[in-house]
Amino acid sequence: MTSRSLERQVVTNFRASNLAKSDFAGVTAHKGQFQGSSLHGSDFSGADLTGSTFKGSDVREANFDGANLTDCSLSALDLTNASFNKTILVRTNFSKSGLDGAKFTGVKLTDVALTMTNLRKTIFEGCLFDGVDFKHSDLSGKCFDGQSFIGVKFEKAALTDVSFKGATFKNVSFQPGLTLTKKYYRMIKTICFDGATMDKLTFALLKGMDADLSKVTVM
Repeated sequence: MTSRSLERQVVTNFRASNLAKSDFAGVTAHKGQFQGSSLHGSDFSGADLTGSTFKGSDVREANFDGANLTDCSLSALDLTNASFNKTILVRTNFSKSGLDGAKFTGVKLTDVALTMTNLRKTIFEGCLFDGVDFKHSDLSGKCFDGQSFIGVKFEKAALTDVSFKGATFKNVSFQPGLTLTKKYYRMIKTICFDGATMDKLTFALLKGMDADLSKVTVM
């Protein structure tokens, strides 16, 4: 039993390794350790990486399509141009990472944290955001048209010129924190909610912030 446990630790420990363009497609590596490694262009498609930790690594252009990233921690990473097509993201933590050009397509993000991260050049298409936390992240100019948001927190996020055309909202928080400043009110007014559908609570909260809700449908 001890030897199996040791073998498991060896197989999932990839710290400080040069693994650029490695083939991890379809592997099972629970609680894998990928700290300080070069994973540029590596293929993790269809892999089960539940509980794994990626920190301080180069993960540019990596392929996570269809991978299971449940309970994974991805912090202080370069994920430029990484692909997340139909990736399983449950309680996944992205923080302080570079996501320029990273593409999330057809993904349901459940209880995911996307905090303290510049997301201005990140692409989200056909996604469902359920319990997602965007605290302290920059979403300026993002297009979330037609996507769904349930129990999402945009607290202290930069939201200038964000587009939510045709989006669906339920129990979504846009609170800035302790106080509502004039600067925050001005930012809320730049958000486009045309054609969006939202519950009464979210509507009331945004109305109190003077958001333009003239073309919003209340559930």
